[in-house]
Amino acid sequence: MSTVAVILAAGLGTRMKSRLPKVLHPILGDPTLLWALRALPPGLGGAVVVVHHGKEQVLAALEAWQKAGLLPCPVSTVDQGEPLGTGHALQVCIPELDRLGASQVAILCGDVPLTSPATVFRLCSAEALLLAMDLPTPGSYGRVIQHADGRLANLVEAKDATPDQLAVQRVNGGAYALPWPALRKALQGLKNDNAQKEYYLTDAVAAVAKDLPVAVEVCDPEELAGMNSRHDQAALQAAAQRRIQRHWMAEGVTFLHPDSTLVGPRVVLHRDVLLEPGVRMEGSVLVGEGCRIGQGTVITNSVLGDGVDIRPYCVIEQVLVGAGAKVGPFARLREGTDLAEGVHIGNFVETKKAKLHRGAKANHLAYLGDTEIGEGTNIGAGVITCNYDGVNKHKTTIGRRVFVGSDTQLVAPLTIGDGALIGAGSTITKDVPADALALSRTPQTSREGGASKLRDRQKKPSGLS
Repeated sequence: MSTVAVILAAGLGTRMKSRLPKVLHPILGDPTLLWALRALPPGLGGAVVVVHHGKEQVLAALEAWQKAGLLPCPVSTVDQGEPLGTGHALQVCIPELDRLGASQVAILCGDVPLTSPATVFRLCSAEALLLAMDLPTPGSYGRVIQHADGRLANLVEAKDATPDQLAVQRVNGGAYALPWPALRKALQGLKNDNAQKEYYLTDAVAAVAKDLPVAVEVCDPEELAGMNSRHDQAALQAAAQRRIQRHWMAEGVTFLHPDSTLVGPRVVLHRDVLLEPGVRMEGSVLVGEGCRIGQGTVITNSVLGDGVDIRPYCVIEQVLVGAGAKVGPFARLREGTDLAEGVHIGNFVETKKAKLHRGAKANHLAYLGDTEIGEGTNIGAGVITCNYDGVNKHKTTIGRRVFVGSDTQLVAPLTIGDGALIGAGSTITKDVPADALALSRTPQTSREGGASKLRDRQKKPSGLS
């Protein structure tokens, strides 16, 4: 049996009031559509994403996720065109599902991010199943009508329901698994004689249930909650964060202030990691054992080795940080930075495409871009690697055990040999040999009594000689 997933992602999301397609709005840094796709089990015959509104943006996102290896199976797309209802969204998938040789179809919504992989696995393994939830105030959800033995009898949209049907608290979660031949036949017979004048997928599901037994599984409402407004987005993010924090706390991670700490779904934390208040980690982040992440720090798509100490209010993106390194406070590590074991990066230091070898230090007020810095080298306060000439970027290579004095400009392309000493206040434009002393200063002049004479002149009234 070949199971193919269909993800409904064509909606506009009017209540989001956004130019961004609804399924690309993030929960803890990852779009809801990525959450839905990531929950699919491996081994499926493929996934078909139904697109329309914001199609170009969705297609670009899917391509990027595929290249990054974030998708569990091959994904194709079908443009719904003019949206005529959820049933119509499946109708336009018929040729693609036939092409993929589907025998079973699992249907999920791209704006429902928190359906667990375990639940999706059960759905994709079932012969005929509907996921439902029990709500004390069902509101506008479609109602699930069941036979006495629990099998699905009918699905009724709230706008078409009778008063007795509206009293039912079991509602449709919008996730189904059905045999493709039966669903295909039902889709071809759909009509739009309803209040919305749309082709309802629920009518097709109910039609299948007349011929085949369709089971109903009741899930935690959190797993089937959709994102239709900014309020929903905030509620889903809070729920996702609680779930993630419970997991990592059980694995030995300390959250000093969980309510202010945001940890994304692709973050991996090892034991004895401590997260101070206001930390945010998004994308693919790996944090080694015993790290401490300071208050207000933001980390994206980075790897931290064991025992790293990130002081408060650092921004770290696309970076490798070696074991025992110390960073911050108020440091910015940009893409391509690679810090080896025991490196120190201090306050108000910015790095980009900078490789610092074991034990190198830049503790104060520096910019290090397009540079490689050798083992044990010390970079003084106010040092700048001048890497950009207005057209091209150039590299600065600094050897081992070099001392670069404060307020020095290193004008690339430039190589400084091992053991060299660069005097403070220098502008270095030529390569420096190993163990050389390099200075670039204008001579200092001192005029005795000059300060007193200057003050006396400044005190004289204007216009007097």
